[in-house]
Amino acid sequence: VQLQASGGGSVQAGDSLKLSCAASGRTFSTYIMGWFRQAPGEEREFVAAIMWGGGGTYYADSVKGRFTISKDNAKNTVYLQMNSLKPEDTAVYYCAAATTSSASYSYRDVLRYNSWGQGTLVTVSS
Repeated sequence: VQLQASGGGSVQAGDSLKLSCAASGRTFSTYIMGWFRQAPGEEREFVAAIMWGGGGTYYADSVKGRFTISKDNAKNTVYLQMNSLKPEDTAVYYCAAATTSSASYSYRDVLRYNSWGQGTLVTVSS
């Protein structure tokens, strides 16, 4: 599966942004789609995930209530609607796909995912 993320930009605190991640290739084998982010000098961290089949969603505590992950199966695209952005949300955001089953890693783990997009930068100023 190949992933192309887009939608990043520079905004003010309190503003909104919507990220998109278009998937191509063997998308029918996808189990989970996730969004992660990485701030300078920090490790990549889980943001949100959605089950490709059932549509169940999961969020990091830091974004719960502000971010919404959704998908459009017909377009093979996953979205991340980000509202009430804070300066601490500043990071490069990556979308990821898990196309294999795994009992070793959860949807929160970087190692659960085997395909990654190129990242899109989100900068939130105060």
